[in-house]
This record gives sequence, C-alpha cells and structure tokens, in this order.
Amino acid sequence: MDTPGHNSKISEDPDLTAGMEKVKTLKHFPPYGSMNGNSTGDTCPTCRGTGRIPRGHEDQLVAVIPCNDVRLKPRRTKLYVCVSMAVCLCLCCLILFFLFPRSVTLKPVSVLSVMVYFTPDAVDMQVKNLLNITNNNFVPVQIVDFNVQGLVTDLVVGKTKIYNMTAIPSRSQKSYTIVVDLPITDKGLNTYCKSTSIKIHTLFLELQMTMNITYLSHTEQLSLNTFEYIDCGTNSTIPHPVSR
Repeated sequence: MDTPGHNSKISEDPDLTAGMEKVKTLKHFPPYGSMNGNSTGDTCPTCRGTGRIPRGHEDQLVAVIPCNDVRLKPRRTKLYVCVSMAVCLCLCCLILFFLFPRSVTLKPVSVLSVMVYFTPDAVDMQVKNLLNITNNNFVPVQIVDFNVQGLVTDLVVGKTKIYNMTAIPSRSQKSYTIVVDLPITDKGLNTYCKSTSIKIHTLFLELQMTMNITYLSHTEQLSLNTFEYIDCGTNSTIPHPVSR
C-alpha cells in the first residue's frame, strides 16, 4: 500500500492529453474566420482548426475568400477601361496624323540665266533654273536622284541627272539651282540661232523633270513638265519666270 506522502506514478489519459494539446494550439492559432479567437463558424478545411498544416500536405492548401471581400469587387473598373481605351485611341490618332504620307511638290520658279557658246557645228547652251521643292510631311525627305530632259520642237537636245541633292527637312521648302546643258546640233536650229539678221532668237524649251524621293520607308517619283522661252542667239542673265 502506498502511503499518502509517497510520490506515486499516475498514468495519463491519452484523450485528456490530446485535448489539452488542442487547447494550447488554439490559444496560439485562433479558429478559422476569427480574429480574436471567438468564432461560431466552421473550422479551417486545411488545418482542421489546429492552425497547423499536416506534414506532407503543403500542396493541398485551400484559400477561401468571402464573397463580400472588397478585393473581388474593384472600384471604378468601367472608368479605368474607358480611360485606357481613350488614351490608346488618342495615341493611334496622333501616330496616324504625324506619320501619314503627305505631298511633296516640285515647282519651277524662274530661269536665272542662259549662257550661249557657238561652235562650228553646234550651239551649246547652259540654262540655269531655280526650283522650289516643298515637303509637307512631318519627317525629312531624301532625294535619291533628279533627272531633267530638254526638248525643242519635240527634239531631245540635252539630259541632266543629279545625285548629290541634300535632304528636305520636315514641313519646309527648299530652293535648288539646276544647270541644264543643251547642245543643239540640228542644222536648221543652228542657222536660226547664229543668224545676224534676226535680233531675237527665241526658242521654246520644254523641260521634263522627274525626281525620285524616299521617306517613311517608301519611294515616290515626282514628275513635272515646264515650258520656258530662251534666247539662243546671245547670253542672257536677266531672270524671268517659268510657265507651267
């Protein structure tokens, strides 16, 4: 018989021990859906109310979000969508406005001078013309080449091709001086230009101009025909306008 003062070994009830452990755990981890430990709802389906996830079941986590959570109902959604669409539309309109191809015009202004040189078999002339090229685009225009062909009474009397013309800045106009060499070898025209009995030796010269330009990754060709009158009997340095 054990005496009252003797320390005896008391067997512990397993159910009682498990209950105590659960109570201790719940003190550290409040029930599911509660912030202060007081809850009348169901326990967490993942940790079963213990606040701990069983080892080996980490990949079976379940996230439960209440239907009245404000995160599921973002505010001003329609406003944000409408503003985004308006901004995209404005950007597209601006891009189209600035990058839409516009016209590049070639316009002759006047004949600056005509230099005449007589040879036994021909009349050599150098006609200097002033041209204006207008770029209406918002990007610079590169001039690839410029071709001029001179005709007198449907007879080709000279051709000129120029490669070293500079680019035209955006929204600007630039003037160029073009010198066309016109060697006239036709006997009838030579006699007419060299005649001393005629005071004014007027020739109506047709200039066929073509210019290849490139901008915005594409190439265009501009063409223009002009008619101008020149005196093939003497030098002339008085500028006069050109008729188109």
